[in-house]
Amino acid sequence: MIPVTVMVTTRNEEANIDKCLRSVHGLVDQILVIDSESEDQTVPIARRYADDVANLAYVHGAIIPWIFQWGLDNLPIRNEWVLILEADQVVPPDLGQELVRLFGRGRIEEDGFFIRRKQIFRGRWIRFGGYGSKYLLKLFRRSRGRLDEREQDTRVYVRGRVGKLRHSLVEENLKESEILFYLAKHLRYADAFAREEFERRKGGMAWLVRPSLFGTPDQRTLWMKAAYYHLPLYLRAALYFGYRYFFRLGILDGKEGAIFHFLQAFWFRLVVDVRLEELMKGQTRRADDPTT
Repeated sequence: MIPVTVMVTTRNEEANIDKCLRSVHGLVDQILVIDSESEDQTVPIARRYADDVANLAYVHGAIIPWIFQWGLDNLPIRNEWVLILEADQVVPPDLGQELVRLFGRGRIEEDGFFIRRKQIFRGRWIRFGGYGSKYLLKLFRRSRGRLDEREQDTRVYVRGRVGKLRHSLVEENLKESEILFYLAKHLRYADAFAREEFERRKGGMAWLVRPSLFGTPDQRTLWMKAAYYHLPLYLRAALYFGYRYFFRLGILDGKEGAIFHFLQAFWFRLVVDVRLEELMKGQTRRADDPTT
């Protein structure tokens, strides 16, 4: 087994957690699960594979980066290297073998590694629209990595040298095969993303690292995110969808891809804008009311 601790966050993930943990069981030295008061069979399933299942009280609005950082700060991690996974993510055999070779080569110069994500939606691999080349920093030295606990996206920032692995992890949320689940989940996310942008626009929330078009994949994403903030509300959702679906060839992803790109690139961003405008108008009303 490789000297890596896998950390997974869960809440009501009985549909996904077995395939996630099974993909790393026997590969890594330690598996830790942070469960937020699941009401289904998530915990019994997790206990089949995990060295420890920690219970973290569910707090509405608590975000995954905050939970992961809590785990890094509080759980009995016994390895220098940590691989963070969400419950719908799987380490396929080819990625597992690449990890074995990586840790078998002796001294590792890097402090973290980006891993490409293979996104599956309703049974189809989303290859285009910018998703075929999406890299996430998932593997890192625990002493060199930190998450931004206020950012909605799960992003690990590493102080030091980072590399990229060749093979991909697979992300497929089986619960999202039911469209009502997908919509309800993303309505919650839209509120959270709108609140994050609202705070950043006010100057009350700084980026953990400097956004840079020519930096790491995460710095580049932050640069594009900051640029997106400056585009006009509502118009930017249409522009982003057009960019993803036509310029980045999302149209080649077929029927499932059309649904995915429309919902994720347009509908979701449009709801964020509606909610953000509500927050901005509420702030203006409070500022104009002398009794508040």
